[in-house]
Amino acid sequence: MITPDDLVALVRNYNPDCDEALIRRAWAYGASMHEGQTRHSGEPYFTHPVAVASILTEMRLDDATIVTALLHDTIEDTRSTHDEVARLFSPEIAELVDGVTKLTNLQLSSSEAKQAENFRKLLIAMSRDLRVILVKLADRLHNMRTIRSMRPDKQAQKARETMDIYAPLAGRMGMQWMREELEDLAFRVLNPEARNSILRRFITLQRESGDIIARITADIRLELEKAGLDGTVYGRAKKPYSIWRKMQEKDLAFSRLSDIYGFRIIVDDVAQCYQVLGLIHQRWRAVPGRFKDYISQPKTNGYRSIHTTVSGRDGKRVEVQIRTREMHEVAEAGVAAHWAYKDGTRTANPFAVDPAKWIAALTERLDGGEDHDEFLEHVKLEMYSDQVFCFTPKGDVVQLPRGATPLDFAYAIHTRIGNATVSAKVDGLRVPLWTRLRNGQSVEIITAEGQRPQASWIELVHTGRAKAAIRRSLREEDRERFIRLGRELTRVAFENLGRRLTEKALDTAARQMGLKGPQDLLARVGSAEISARGVAEQLYPELAAVQTEEIDGARPVVGLEPGQTFRRANCCQPVPGERIVGITYRGKGVVAHAIDCAVLAALEDQPERWIDLRWNDGRHPAIHTVALELTISNSAGVLGRVCTLIGEQKANISDLRFLDRKPDYFRLFVEVDVRDAEHLHRILTMLNAESDVAQVIRLRDPNRQP
Repeated sequence: MITPDDLVALVRNYNPDCDEALIRRAWAYGASMHEGQTRHSGEPYFTHPVAVASILTEMRLDDATIVTALLHDTIEDTRSTHDEVARLFSPEIAELVDGVTKLTNLQLSSSEAKQAENFRKLLIAMSRDLRVILVKLADRLHNMRTIRSMRPDKQAQKARETMDIYAPLAGRMGMQWMREELEDLAFRVLNPEARNSILRRFITLQRESGDIIARITADIRLELEKAGLDGTVYGRAKKPYSIWRKMQEKDLAFSRLSDIYGFRIIVDDVAQCYQVLGLIHQRWRAVPGRFKDYISQPKTNGYRSIHTTVSGRDGKRVEVQIRTREMHEVAEAGVAAHWAYKDGTRTANPFAVDPAKWIAALTERLDGGEDHDEFLEHVKLEMYSDQVFCFTPKGDVVQLPRGATPLDFAYAIHTRIGNATVSAKVDGLRVPLWTRLRNGQSVEIITAEGQRPQASWIELVHTGRAKAAIRRSLREEDRERFIRLGRELTRVAFENLGRRLTEKALDTAARQMGLKGPQDLLARVGSAEISARGVAEQLYPELAAVQTEEIDGARPVVGLEPGQTFRRANCCQPVPGERIVGITYRGKGVVAHAIDCAVLAALEDQPERWIDLRWNDGRHPAIHTVALELTISNSAGVLGRVCTLIGEQKANISDLRFLDRKPDYFRLFVEVDVRDAEHLHRILTMLNAESDVAQVIRLRDPNRQP
């Protein structure tokens, strides 16, 4: 463990005017509070806070943050209190220590609902003072460095939490070095075989081709010297986890991977950055599509640099990053650069991002999630995102995460524009809405009045904001449709019991069923969560008990004359629960049409053929055939699942044939025998909910013979 003198020396290296007495008092207080406590490794516990403080000195942070690191576990694990820390040190330090304590108590790997709430608390803590997160990240880094002393199950839990939460958070804050180390430490726990395999391949590659890094670094320095430029050049191999992730994403073997080496060139000013870029592209062949200019379009965390990939020695691809020294400071410290010292003073780095603006940018789009799973999705999307910059036709810049589509662009401008999008032009050419946008492209969104978001859009967008807006619109649209349908189904159920549907009856039923009100009740009936029959039986159980007998399938309607024959129209296939009208046909008897059947329009001038019919009250047998058209994905087991879903609803499939066969989907004609409209609605709802069912249409063909 380093001594108090060592820690003070580390701080004085970048801040000669530091409060040495404050740091020594914090050391003594922390050592006293943790006296007798040990870590899992058997070491004195205070070695951990000291190590955390040492990590933060590498980021050149202020005295308050260093002291917070020394005290960050005192309130949680010792007899120390918030008031005592405030009195002995300062209210600012007490608040920081308290913030770290609260973050430590968050179980970020617990159940999804709990995890979402804890994420909200994490973001709130970040918004109050970002230094709390910096201490917590340093705390997690040291814990991961010493994780071997923990139980295997605890190691796996902490490693997964690190991979899912803390590593991407460090990256989002601009501290890429910390992200890479956290990922690699977690990778070592979660998949040691894969990591060791990559390390062995690196050793083999180095033995076969020599020290590529040293040779390419020397080549770059030579080009700088020829141009009379004074620059610093670093080279390194990428981390094992970064390589493994690329192998998984691109399904490539290690031997086929490119740009596993990275080089960094640091120069004095922006003009020299672009001059060096020219030298690199003159010396080596640039790889198309692998150039990013984060100087002209910086990331939201303040990161600025030029990235390019070139074919270096022996045709091997290498990534080159070019930046100024001030940009490099921000690239190393990220958002923490706001507090960092330089040459003994806290001078403003022109490239450092304002922490308040950064946290506002992170949380701005996370407030619209309606439930915990959406919120978690948004947080993780935002933390993992890398930025692309596109332009509106007027030249305004829109920042989006990598992988974003024109739909994301539309929703980034305004939800109203996103909802009304029908197509898009990228660089003047019309493109599909699923097109992935690239840096510097100009995007024009084409809208239409009356356009509404489609359910398939969820799969096309990449940002949490767009996903939330689409889901919200679909919920509102579905709710209105479900309420209308639920009212009709409930009306029929009440009429079957000889009762009239009223608002008072709905209100009473909603209260008895513990629902918010009539609208909530009707929406649930419309979405098949509860049955209309169940609502009616809730209020009139004695009447429902009388009607348990099944209706005679030969005489299911009321209104026929004695001796008149009856059948359902093939064109509209009405089912019990739907309003019907009878039409007489010579030699065919009475044919029942749905009240909205298109055929009826041609018979308006023949009122003598119309007969007032209604379905018999009671339970109808499942003999009423309805034709459906289904579009399903061409995958193993999908057709079986569709048939099973229909069977689970106690419905019989009387006919099934293929209308179209494509490599990725099938189109089917299916005839299903149902009892009534409510039975049919439940079947349609279940089929629509199946992820491999793209579309379900009830077929009603006015050209069919009645």
